[in-house]
This record gives sequence, structure tokens and C-alpha cells, in this order.
Amino acid sequence: MQLVDIGVNLSHDSFDADRDGVLARARAAGVVQMVVTGSSVESSLKACELARAHPGRLFATAGVHPHHAEELERVGVEALRELAQRPEVVAVGECGLDYFRDFSPRAVQRTAFAGQLALAAELHRPVFLHQREAHADFLAILREYRSSLADGVAHCFTGDRSELEEYLELGLAIGITGWICDERRGTHLTGLMPLVPGGRLMVETDAPYLLPRDLQPRPATRRNEPMHLPHVAAAVAMARREPLAAFAAGSTQAARSFFGLPDPESDP
Repeated sequence: MQLVDIGVNLSHDSFDADRDGVLARARAAGVVQMVVTGSSVESSLKACELARAHPGRLFATAGVHPHHAEELERVGVEALRELAQRPEVVAVGECGLDYFRDFSPRAVQRTAFAGQLALAAELHRPVFLHQREAHADFLAILREYRSSLADGVAHCFTGDRSELEEYLELGLAIGITGWICDERRGTHLTGLMPLVPGGRLMVETDAPYLLPRDLQPRPATRRNEPMHLPHVAAAVAMARREPLAAFAAGSTQAARSFFGLPDPESDP
């Protein structure tokens, strides 16, 4: 079984001491390719460096998360242009709106989001999208650019049925994380999984965040790793009443098609 982790924060400092081990454990678990998330100019650069060091296995996104939107206000969208055009970069983002934390003013978030969508449209790159408690504004801005965008994925989807249906109407792909394994807040996702077309459904860990809560035995720490992606895939497959092997194959093909990833030369 092969899987693609479409969203892993592999440049996070929690991986500095054992990043090679994290990659080895992921590969042993069948996670054959990963897209390393860029959430600031600095982390996007680090994502690119990691992807260059592991060609064909790691890829990068280049973008500024809404938490860091004020950074983009200071340096300008042009700071992302060179990064976004690198061959190892497969999407613009993580970009969007986050009204849950409000780490950047909402008006600044909206400007940064629109600027990155415009850049993605210009460069014909898909977008890696973030939205939390900002659905109406997020959708309004996205609709302005959707017809010009190559594609888009709602990263770490956690919304309700109405949000899912609106995203699907816009032709977005859907990324599912270990949130679906959280008995406190993610159980509603189980009933939504059959609504997503197989070719538009992908899985991700968002590591080191969102460690699945139902892992047995429980890991010694709360740090998530891409090796846990098969656990997420199994939860999604069960929700869809689909054999795990069939779901994994479909999700992997969807990810490779969406991001334009090659087949690895050799797999575990």
C-alpha cells in the first residue's frame, strides 16, 4: 500500500533532532511521498530545501498562513514569487483565513489571501487552502479567483455538510487529517466522507500537529508523524465503507494528479 501525505510541516523544529528517522519511519509505513507545507516565507524556503534534498519523495508548497499575514504585508507577495516558481514547489499556500485565532488582523488576512490567490492564478499553480471559522469571507474571496485557478484543496477540512457541499460546488479537493479520529470534535466527518468524489479526496497528517487520538498503543509524546497516515486513511476508508487498499490507491492517485507528482522510482 502506498500513500501520499499532502500536508506535513516537516520543517518544524520538533523534527530537527530526528528528521531522517521520521522520513524512514514514514517510508516503512508506506508513505512514499510527502508535500512539505510552507506557512511563512522562511518555512517555505526550508520546505524547498528539504524537497531538493529528497527529490521525487518530498515536494513543497510556498505560501503564508493567515497567522503570518502581517509578514506578507511587510514583505509583499513578490517575496513568494521566486519560491513559488521553483520546480520542487507544487502549490501556493498554505493560504486562507483564520478567524479562530486572529493572530493577524482580519483585513490583513483577507489582503494576503487574495494576493496569494492572484499569484497562484498567474503561475498556474494549485492552492493549498486553510480556513477556520471564516467560511463566508473565505468563500467570497475564493469565488473571485476560482475560475482562474489551476486547482485548490481545502486542507484539513473540519467543517459541516453545508461547507463541504459549497467547496465541492467550487470544484475543490478535500484533505482529511487525524481530526476524523477525534471523538470530541471530529465524529461528524464520518458521515460526510461518502459525499466526496474519490478522485477529489486526499489524506494528510498535518504533522507535528493533530496526532490521532485513538492510536493504540498511545505514543509517548503528542508529536504527530507521517508514519501515522495509514491510521488516518483507515478511518476515512471505514467511513466510506471502502476497502483500505482501494481507498489508499485512489487517494494516492488523486494526490499525484492534483500536485503533478511523479511515480516514485522504487517503493517499499
